[in-house]
Amino acid sequence: MFKSLAGRALVPVGIAVTGFVVVCFLLLYSAIKNIVDRDSVMNATNLADTVLKSTRYAMLKNDNEILTTIIQNVGQQKGVEHIRIFNKKGIVNISTRADELNHQVDKSDEGCIICHAGKVPSSKLGKMEQVRTFKNGQGKEIISITTPIYNEPECSNAACHVHPAGQTVLGTLDIGLSRETLLHSLASIRNQMIVFTVMILFLTVGGVTALLLRSVFQPLQRLSKLALQAENEDLPATIQTRFPRELDRIVQSLYNLSLKLRSARSNTDTSVRNNEPKK
Repeated sequence: MFKSLAGRALVPVGIAVTGFVVVCFLLLYSAIKNIVDRDSVMNATNLADTVLKSTRYAMLKNDNEILTTIIQNVGQQKGVEHIRIFNKKGIVNISTRADELNHQVDKSDEGCIICHAGKVPSSKLGKMEQVRTFKNGQGKEIISITTPIYNEPECSNAACHVHPAGQTVLGTLDIGLSRETLLHSLASIRNQMIVFTVMILFLTVGGVTALLLRSVFQPLQRLSKLALQAENEDLPATIQTRFPRELDRIVQSLYNLSLKLRSARSNTDTSVRNNEPKK
């Protein structure tokens, strides 16, 4: 294949087009994945803010029954893996999982080590620092957001459960959302993009191949045939085949040279015959 002009031209073109399309596919899929992941983080953050605002009044009144009911209702939504609230000491006070109640959270856990990495726990976290992704016991991928519950004047001044004004963080809200639906969507997008990429490759490489064959290689094959005919002194009287402009000039030059050679050879033969001695 690489010995022919067509093979040497078409194979590099096919490799270049394939590489370009594959790189574009990877970049586009990476951009889409980043956007989807960012949106999932925003959704988790918005849900955490909604839960905090919904439970704020119950926390101020120290009404654990209403607080637990709100947490349980939100936890029953599709895609919500867990919701739990633990105090500053790390003891789970409210949770959608009954086995976690009154148990202390391990501070070396992935979601806790961010704040407890140093000697003094950090009280301020950015939005992205509050988010973590992990796999649960069932192997499902979970995106979880840990939001500190900050002390407010209404909390420190409340008569029902006074918190010192110097206490910055009262507890932590931890929400886990399943990424199963998100991963299925990304897989569907990836499969559709693969099919689309393969279609583009076939159409592009096929179109370029057909164009080169029609505009370049077939005329070159006809030119090669004419050159062989000229070598065998078998050129037709007129050139019937039309060539592209650049090749047409070569064909005309080849045809004119062939005519000149014929004429010169004919004159030579005539001269030889005239100079032969008469018997």
